[in-house]
Amino acid sequence: MDKLIVLLAIGFISVSALPYDPVIRKLGDGPRYQYMPGPDGSLHLVDLWGKVSDVAEAARYNPDRQNVYHLYTRNNPTVSQPLLIGSEGLLGITNYNANRRTIVLIHGWLDSVTADFNTVLVPAFLQAEDVNVIVVDWSAGAGTINYFTAVENTLTSGQSVARFITWLNSATGAVPSMYHLVGHSLGGHQVGIVGRNVGGQIAYITGLDPAFPAWNTNDNRFRPSDGVYTEVIHTNVGFLGYMATLADVDFYPNGGSGMPGCDSNDCDHARCYHYMAESLTRGGFTGRRCLSYLTAITGNCNLLGSLRMGGLVPKTGQSGVFYLETNSSPPFSRG
Repeated sequence: MDKLIVLLAIGFISVSALPYDPVIRKLGDGPRYQYMPGPDGSLHLVDLWGKVSDVAEAARYNPDRQNVYHLYTRNNPTVSQPLLIGSEGLLGITNYNANRRTIVLIHGWLDSVTADFNTVLVPAFLQAEDVNVIVVDWSAGAGTINYFTAVENTLTSGQSVARFITWLNSATGAVPSMYHLVGHSLGGHQVGIVGRNVGGQIAYITGLDPAFPAWNTNDNRFRPSDGVYTEVIHTNVGFLGYMATLADVDFYPNGGSGMPGCDSNDCDHARCYHYMAESLTRGGFTGRRCLSYLTAITGNCNLLGSLRMGGLVPKTGQSGVFYLETNSSPPFSRG
């Protein structure tokens, strides 16, 4: 009996010595563990239940210090010039011009300044118009394999980018009506967070297939009121991309999933920024009006009215849900 008591005591001490890391929040009502593809298509098993350690990891991310802002213009289309919040001296030796429109690009999970999202859209914007393109590298917050932490960091990074824009406007006299924010996946929600923290005054905000996992019940997700005109392009609904409407105008190319020429969710998820790039340089994507996103997903859209998807100019005052079909390879537009 004494031996049994000793063994039980040792077992209790061993269990008590294990680190206690309680779950404090669940991101959504789905399965706790899900496979998520990274930018290279490789799958990662992620935990959508947030623990104390996850919050502690997120707290170590300081976007005011760690976010990096890369400026591209027609004078430096391939090699960026750094911008630092609060550094007017550095700003003064760059090619930034407050009289031009400013495009702000925000990448997604496990990505960085070198993301395909940026390498596709930077040259497209510079070809289409003489603009300032600012690429936000928030890889210090997005680069963690811990998806819960990356979701938490999406909020804090968005608040920090809003502070950067507010400083830039104060330093140069630029105004929110001269901005177009474009974000992909987690960045697709982050652009909304930026916009609402600039008072909803940004002229044009585009969410490119904003992320679905962990965002269905997340109050920080993209909202129609985040900018003067908001638009979302859905290309992988219900998997990596958000299914329901989020913006003033929501486009569902090919019903929002199964993009022609794609054979994976990852490819579908990336198609949105290729469509956006082509809309800047060629136009041609014309959607027909749908009763709801459910009819858009099935392609059963016969209401009067059409609208061009993407493009340089905000379609201020427009609203609704639209469906269109694309080609399987460039040019993707059929118009």
